[in-house]
Amino acid sequence: MASASASESIDRLPLRPEKSRLYIGAHSGSAFGVKGGAGENWRGRGAVTNKSGRFEKEVREDFDDGWESLSELEAFRTEITIERPKTIITKNDSPDISFDRSINPYRGCEHGCVYCFARPTHAYMGLSPGLDFESRLFVKEGAAALLERELAAPGYQPKTIAIGTNTDPYQPIERSHRVMRSVLEVLERTNHPVGIVTKSALVTRDIDILSRMARKGLAKVALSVTSLDRKLARTMEPRASTPDRRLETIRQLSEAGVPTAVMVAPIIPAINDPEIEAILTRAYELGAREAGYVMLRLPLEVEQIFGEWLLAHFPDKFRHVMSLVRSTRGGKAYDSTWGKRMSGDGPYAWMAGRRFEIACQKIGFNKGRLKLRTDLFAPPARNGQQLSLF
Repeated sequence: MASASASESIDRLPLRPEKSRLYIGAHSGSAFGVKGGAGENWRGRGAVTNKSGRFEKEVREDFDDGWESLSELEAFRTEITIERPKTIITKNDSPDISFDRSINPYRGCEHGCVYCFARPTHAYMGLSPGLDFESRLFVKEGAAALLERELAAPGYQPKTIAIGTNTDPYQPIERSHRVMRSVLEVLERTNHPVGIVTKSALVTRDIDILSRMARKGLAKVALSVTSLDRKLARTMEPRASTPDRRLETIRQLSEAGVPTAVMVAPIIPAINDPEIEAILTRAYELGAREAGYVMLRLPLEVEQIFGEWLLAHFPDKFRHVMSLVRSTRGGKAYDSTWGKRMSGDGPYAWMAGRRFEIACQKIGFNKGRLKLRTDLFAPPARNGQQLSLF
């Protein structure tokens, strides 16, 4: 067993991914193999690493000793922990995003998108931003009751609540836990505006609520479509809905009267960037009328996780992709500067942005930006408050 610094540079990644390696997370003890017998243990997952997060002093690393012991490891299974938070609405003052409050019904995301910028948040839980992020999930029990209490607070001023900006509210465990459904019920009852971003066709389950809210100007939904290539999408986002199902979801939502947008996010250099125009065209045909994009960003541990994924699945593209990524961030994997973190900077980022804008103009996107209503808001009664008869 060897130890290494948790801040190990991406440049020290192995250049020959065909040689099997096994890593063991410092906290979870969960393991993976990049290729070989242990590969089956993380089949259906996005990350190919489970190194501990940036707050840990050591990263434990093991390797196949030739006795085929890796094949005896159990497959990764989804573990669910019930969390009881004290508040549910998260506030932010970022000047480069369009909302100042959001709700995240879950911590971690079973979709397993390898590029997910939210992965580093799992380090706060003493867990790995790698496989732990997509297999050790936290359900925020009682979210609806907390939301009702916060909306009833004296002086609360309604503005659009964004849901799905960190982890997907319609990830697979929502089918059984229904936290998102309960949150929507509160928002509908109080006539509070909501904007949703998701990769999941499960959002169609709530068309009944969303269509009623949309008729009042209180709801809109954006579908993130990263690729039209089913194989590529499954590799990048192993447990998210297929591209065809996401496009069908756009159709169903728009036909139900729910304002629908498409997000080409993230744009990954030399991986999915050739598809920008094709994604926009298909989404418009099916009813989306607003569109946005985000350039790939690799904060903290995501740089290493994404790099190892590239080596496992696209070894011949590794150096080229990472070079282009750094060219959009001033030579780094990520630049958190407001105004640049979403779109990047430099020639490549400029070209991708112009392609997106020209395609939107030709196709007909973004002729108007829907602003949701706040004047209909009716706060819930506070504990002990007498209800009105009229």
